[in-house]
Amino acid sequence: MTADFSPHPPGPGPTAAFRDAYERAMALWPVPAERLDLASEFGSTRVTVCGPADAPPLVLLHGGGTTSAIWYAHVAALARTHRVHAVDQIGAPGLSVHAGRPLRRPEDLFAWLDGVLGGLGLESATLLGHSYGGWLALSYAVHAAGGSDRSSGRPPVRVERLVLLDPTQCFAGYRPSYLLRALPLFVRPGERSTRRFLAWETRGTSPAPELVRLMGLGAAEFRAAKVITGPRPDVTGTAGAAVPALVLLAEHSRAHDLRRVAARAARTPGVRIGTVPGVGHHSMPYSRTDELGRQVLGFLCP
Repeated sequence: MTADFSPHPPGPGPTAAFRDAYERAMALWPVPAERLDLASEFGSTRVTVCGPADAPPLVLLHGGGTTSAIWYAHVAALARTHRVHAVDQIGAPGLSVHAGRPLRRPEDLFAWLDGVLGGLGLESATLLGHSYGGWLALSYAVHAAGGSDRSSGRPPVRVERLVLLDPTQCFAGYRPSYLLRALPLFVRPGERSTRRFLAWETRGTSPAPELVRLMGLGAAEFRAAKVITGPRPDVTGTAGAAVPALVLLAEHSRAHDLRRVAARAARTPGVRIGTVPGVGHHSMPYSRTDELGRQVLGFLCP
């Protein structure tokens, strides 16, 4: 199924090997889903949709270096109560194709996401983001509340709630040791370096082999992709306080100092903080722990 909201055609996409790996990874999803390719001035955005059509909308934003396939362990539970929209970020590994307007700054990402959410017909939604996806979700919420420009030409979608899974660059920076360990992913991208890094960060609880292969191919094929980031979202004013948020930290995260993240998040109005035991930063979205689902659904369905 394809939905277009602008005349720009998609450009050349990922290789056949990447597409095959993507399909094998998406086969891990335990629920039927629709696949949308939304065209915009930025290119084509892949969105995988499941859950009751009349349920509240929930938009999933994956972390850096991953794709929508990463949600396979939790999508069934989320789709019981919500209409789930899992977005492949444009300009990053996945089946979204950046073939149009340049992506240079956070405001370009917000304009892209404005268009995607508008193309889905959403006037309001809950955003759930992991890692870098958490930064994007929180930054977009501030933007939608009036903290950024509106260069997409469409009004931002109202963010009802936020769920941030071990979010990076929101409340604290990365640990230097994490960045050092991640260096081989950029110097020698591929399945081997991906596997070794995940084994270290997750303490051996790496995802399914299909996900590791997809992440390895993505690191190699998209090595020239530029990561769009910016300052930590300004949540000190009324814009940041407008959206109820759940921040869930991974007990064994090596990405950042959990105490510092928790302390700074606790100073943000409207934020609830929890910890998911036994998981690392990268294993959080695919860990089969009931505790994560319990806390997320308890927040989304009070």
